[in-house]
Amino acid sequence: MRKSSSAALLAIACLAAGTASALDLKQLSSTGLKAGQALTLSDQDVAKAADQSCVYMDKENKVAPASSPYAQRLARITEGLANEDGLSLSFKVYLTEDVNAWAMANGCVRVYSGLMNMASDDEVRGVIGHEIGHVKLGHSKSRMRTAMLASAGRDTLAASGNANIAQLTQGQLGELAEGFVNAQFSQKEESAADEYGYRFMKRHSYDPAALASMFRKLSSQGGLMSSHPGSEARAGRIDAMIKKDGKR
Repeated sequence: MRKSSSAALLAIACLAAGTASALDLKQLSSTGLKAGQALTLSDQDVAKAADQSCVYMDKENKVAPASSPYAQRLARITEGLANEDGLSLSFKVYLTEDVNAWAMANGCVRVYSGLMNMASDDEVRGVIGHEIGHVKLGHSKSRMRTAMLASAGRDTLAASGNANIAQLTQGQLGELAEGFVNAQFSQKEESAADEYGYRFMKRHSYDPAALASMFRKLSSQGGLMSSHPGSEARAGRIDAMIKKDGKR
């Protein structure tokens, strides 16, 4: 899947800015769907959609082979995290200059080499901890459900559930996967994932200040990132958590 850097920055903006969700039930209602239909999609439906979306993304992007320095670095960074906080996680690197990272509800975690190029090991861990937080707190599941109802196959999915998920065309899978990756979390969800990411760093004895420094790096990149001053405030909240814990 070929995407511009701007599109990738829009996806990672959910980490740096915490802006309101780009896909929400109000928007979905404008397509003729009712909020109640979202409830017809079970956790099993969402998990199956995440499995297929992850496979699609891996096919459409250049995955770093095991021999790649990026793959080897990510393996070192994520050592011991395959079973994290009750989640079974799989990690891969996409070889692209785009700056992005995401995690799906099935534990599929993908980090882009463009992000790794600008981040220290602990900053990458901070991003991963933040994304794991979205999964653990149920945000990724809700985001996938929303993407499903907004995708090309939304009508059949909402009506019939997972029997039709296996029948999605590659075009529909692409729309579903991109809808998930490019959607943004709400400010409340971002704040919760920030705190989870901070606790994740503390739990594993990583440097929690790296999460704050990553926010600041993202906000200083110019372009889209510089238009979200909230990232500095979020870095400040991480600093405050560090200071508070240091006084205990």
